Amino acid sequence: MKRWWIMIGGVVALVVVAGGLWGYNLSKKIAGFKAAGQPLMAVTAMPAQSQQWREQIKAIGSLRAVRGADLAPEIAGTVDTVHFESGTDTKAGAILVELRAADERAKLESLQAAADLAESIYKRNQAQFEAKAISEAQLDADAATLKGARAQVAQQQALLDKKIIRAPFAGHLGIREVDEGQYIAAGTKIVTLQALDPIHVDFSLPQQSLAQLREGQSVSVVADVFPDEIFSGKITAIDPAVDVNTRNVQVRATLKNPQKKLLPGMFARVEIEVGQAQSYLTLPQTAITYNPYGEFVFVATTPDQLSDAAKSQAAAAQSAKGERADKQLVAKQVFVKVGPTRGDQVAILSGIKPGEQVVTSGQLKLKNGTPIKINNAVLPSNNPAPAPHEQ
Repeated sequence: MKRWWIMIGGVVALVVVAGGLWGYNLSKKIAGFKAAGQPLMAVTAMPAQSQQWREQIKAIGSLRAVRGADLAPEIAGTVDTVHFESGTDTKAGAILVELRAADERAKLESLQAAADLAESIYKRNQAQFEAKAISEAQLDADAATLKGARAQVAQQQALLDKKIIRAPFAGHLGIREVDEGQYIAAGTKIVTLQALDPIHVDFSLPQQSLAQLREGQSVSVVADVFPDEIFSGKITAIDPAVDVNTRNVQVRATLKNPQKKLLPGMFARVEIEVGQAQSYLTLPQTAITYNPYGEFVFVATTPDQLSDAAKSQAAAAQSAKGERADKQLVAKQVFVKVGPTRGDQVAILSGIKPGEQVVTSGQLKLKNGTPIKINNAVLPSNNPAPAPHEQ
């Protein structure tokens, strides 16, 4: 029995010793964490700077030729001759396609002969009428016959003209869609013809923008095909009616396109500068944290600029590390009022001053008084006019 009590006592002593060692190690770790203080959070930061801005209206539009048409015959027929090559320029009135017209031409000659005969009869009877040889009624009948014959000639000539498809205006031809010897019905597309210089861009804007728009206003257009090139133009038309469904107004601008880079149907980004240039304090949009109760930023500052509560927390953290609090940067939360945006930038209307160091990335891990270190090896984009790039 005594041996059992000795064993139990030994087990209890072993547990007590093990528990004491575990508690001692845990207390040392806690003391180490306290001594280390709050870790420094790496962030990027930049000073708030004043820049001259003009307010911009942005829209999405589509390019459209000043004059463009899909050419097609008004009547059916067989293609006799094609006078153009795909992808070439043409002049106004140039013959593009001729349909087979031998029958119509022969009929025109027959009708022309009948008209010539009617004209001869009318002239002869006119002389006889002056000599009182025929009645006035006969002369009137001859005049009517002549007019009818000439009308038939004109009608047949118009039908014959429809067998010839001409370019209605100067422009650039697309891909030919018919071949010689092919029978085509009325309305069959032969080729597209587009006048490419200048070129229109059509876009819609909300009705609130109407007060800032006027004809002749300058616009800048960027097409995704040429992301690094800006095409300039002017507003040439504003629709006099607002769409009742969308409350948008249709606007058209005209662009110079001498190299014919822009093509009808292309997607385009439109920017219109309005109003006078103003000085704004700007920051990258990544610096702003948006919340239902307001927008705020984190400013890199010293602990003495914090509130009393945040200042004591920061001082405690730095004293635990054995450092002077006034040498360490900390984050300070500042509410701001934001204004218009331009590219990657946003205007700050109130809340910060020029030159203040504002955290531009890494703020999700911050709170008031968090010690920070600035590492600007990789900065967020801060381009006032970024261009899209295909990856």
